[in-house]
Amino acid sequence: MFSAGAESLLHQAREIQDEELKKFCSRICKLLQAEDLGPDTLDSLQRLFLIISATKYSRRLEKTCVDLLQATLGLPACPEQLQVLCAAILREMSPSDSLSLAWDHTQNSRQLSLVASVLLAQGDRNEEVRAVGQGVLRALESRQPEGPSLRHLLPVMAKVVVLSPGTLQEDQATLLSKRLVDWLRYASLQQGLPHSGGFFSTPRARQPGPVTEVDGAVATDFFTVLSSGHRFTDDQWLNVQAFSMLRAWLLHSGPEGPGTLDTDDRSEQEGSTLSVISATSSAGRLLPPRERLREVAFEYCQRLIEQSNRRALRKGDSDLQKACLVEAVLVLDVLCRQDPSFLYRSLSCLKALHGRVRGDPASVRVLLPLAHFFLSHGEAAAVDSEAVYQHLFTRIPVEQFHSPMLAFEFIQFCRDNLHLFSGHLSTLRLSFPNLFKLAPPSAACSTAPSRVRTAVLCPQFLAWNSPPLTSEFVALLPALVDAGTALEMLHALLDLPCLTAVLDLQLRSAPAASERPLWDTSLRAPSCLEAFRDPQFQGLFQYLLRPKASGATERLAPLHQLLQPMAGCARVAQCAQAVPTLLQAFFSAVTQLALLLLGRSDSLYPAPGYAAGVHSVLSSQFLALCTLKPSLVVELARDLLEFLGSVNGLCSRASLVTSVVWAIGEYLSVTYDRRCTVEQINKFFEALEALLFEVTQCRPSAALPRCPPQVVTVLMTTLTKLASRSQDLIPRASLLLSKMRTLAHSPATSSTHSEEGAEAIRTRATELLTLLKMPSVAQFVLTPSTEVCSPRYHRDANTALPLALRTVSRLVEREAGLMPG
Repeated sequence: MFSAGAESLLHQAREIQDEELKKFCSRICKLLQAEDLGPDTLDSLQRLFLIISATKYSRRLEKTCVDLLQATLGLPACPEQLQVLCAAILREMSPSDSLSLAWDHTQNSRQLSLVASVLLAQGDRNEEVRAVGQGVLRALESRQPEGPSLRHLLPVMAKVVVLSPGTLQEDQATLLSKRLVDWLRYASLQQGLPHSGGFFSTPRARQPGPVTEVDGAVATDFFTVLSSGHRFTDDQWLNVQAFSMLRAWLLHSGPEGPGTLDTDDRSEQEGSTLSVISATSSAGRLLPPRERLREVAFEYCQRLIEQSNRRALRKGDSDLQKACLVEAVLVLDVLCRQDPSFLYRSLSCLKALHGRVRGDPASVRVLLPLAHFFLSHGEAAAVDSEAVYQHLFTRIPVEQFHSPMLAFEFIQFCRDNLHLFSGHLSTLRLSFPNLFKLAPPSAACSTAPSRVRTAVLCPQFLAWNSPPLTSEFVALLPALVDAGTALEMLHALLDLPCLTAVLDLQLRSAPAASERPLWDTSLRAPSCLEAFRDPQFQGLFQYLLRPKASGATERLAPLHQLLQPMAGCARVAQCAQAVPTLLQAFFSAVTQLALLLLGRSDSLYPAPGYAAGVHSVLSSQFLALCTLKPSLVVELARDLLEFLGSVNGLCSRASLVTSVVWAIGEYLSVTYDRRCTVEQINKFFEALEALLFEVTQCRPSAALPRCPPQVVTVLMTTLTKLASRSQDLIPRASLLLSKMRTLAHSPATSSTHSEEGAEAIRTRATELLTLLKMPSVAQFVLTPSTEVCSPRYHRDANTALPLALRTVSRLVEREAGLMPG
């Protein structure tokens, strides 16, 4: 979240119109053309960068301004701050055809890095990525490893490797591997020299001291990212940058390029005697550059794990320790996949690391790469993976659901490891309530089904962080749905806003509240807090927070009433907005939930706008289910009749009622299900007739809802369809339609429906009456056969469709003309 001042600046930047921006660019052009690029130029460029980066769409700058920005970026004597701002503005404009930066004519390494960043942001339009990579490699070949200018170019090389892995040739890749070995392993252990000059500077003050560990002890081993000092030398900076690009380079330069060994082949190699022997013999022989780089990378990661055991003196160093641990474990995983001999050398330290960090809530993010490591290497890791997953997927999400960074990394972990589930997804689905709280399925060892059962994620992550996690969860939700858990899963989805409110109360009632509350402090809900602590409702709250599927469903209507004051909470409102999107993803994988849709349509948490959004999705998905399986109408006949027997909440559920009534008229026919009988058609006719009478009667009653005209017209159409299939009902249907046409003319209707609505009812009643006067035509139009629904008229020369249509049109028009006004 931004501060109030930052939000105000962003709002002002977004409100600037194109004309104002054009005038501002003219002023900047004058400043850039001046000989002295002073503070005014710096301030104006900062403002311009804020303006063009504050909006989602790209701002258009004048060509003169763009040319001057490029020229300023290439000036040798230009202040560094101005060059950085010019490069940042040009990157925001990318990709753009108006940019024409020259890479070859730039000599200063810092300028090279800034120009390269703009070119890479342009995309690989004219093989610019390859050109930039080749330019950096020429710089590597022409300078010594400790050259002071390389530290600005190495991040560019890392970006090139990611964007275009095939840029480097074999000899160039070998050269870069050698350089990385030197920077990782042989950086200086002395701190850098302070800036010279000044009246108070003395020769003694300029003497560098040794680098230290994070706990203040003098470093006795080689330099790493976790080594501390007041100032760093260029080779130490290169050490840090080399580690930051190490994993990407290992993936690029591995034995099989960016890919990895096949799972079966890897398992065979991991279990071989040769792998164990090679693990002890690699140090005693001269290694090729790439293998030497992997060996140095392994030593570097081992050293980082050792340094993470030290107690940091500063919080910043403590956070850096955790970040380095995450990257070190990921690098070790790459090394073990490329060379199985590293697996046996890594296991002891990784097991010890897991035992150390699992009890530290601050180190929870380190558990994710550790779990990935154990998952990737299966039985060869020889660890108790069940305990790893039990801790990771049951306790951690429950305790850390309010951490947005952990929630996002948890989902990324699940998406990256979904392919490792193998054939055990069905077991994992049994733990969907905890899975729901995070979003996607967790990663579980493919070799042990019991471990999959414990690999559960917490639904609180999704409930608490729904806006940023929705798109991630949508991609993974279909993998979690099966027939055994679909009904309970849908209940959990519909109760997600309610769960968000309960989590808010859980944090409020926690005994040790944080200095910065994670909940909405402007919302006061003392009655909700009392209900949360009330033993009478603990069963419902515990059901909502359950970790695993219980096989049963609870009606949470009492909680909805108790938590009504929480409906105005901003986080609850955000979650309510996300649920319709999640429902769309859910229904894409489920085809037999029509009954549950009807049952839950009148039992939703009363967050503002939530019921309308959910009903819209439910109605469309009910129709989709019936389209996929038309026989649902006959199979659920009793339940549909019960649903139609009540008009309570009809106004709020109008879209769903309309869809149900339309589906009955469309699919209650022997054409779709041979089990359909005349008796069923008569029962539905009577139920729909009673419903139409109830929603259209004009006597005042507070219990009767105002019915939308769409419901009335669909009811009349469905009744006419049913009458055409059971002709004994035609007199009743005709009488009903005549009454509806007369009712639409009455003044009382204007108080219930608008003029447009009354006209729609009157027109539909007239059309349907005309059809019923010709039963055979009505049946042909309202219940067409399969041949009519899927015509072949363009292929069948024996039909005369135009003649048939003209004949029917004349008959309908003639009957309409004979009807009394």
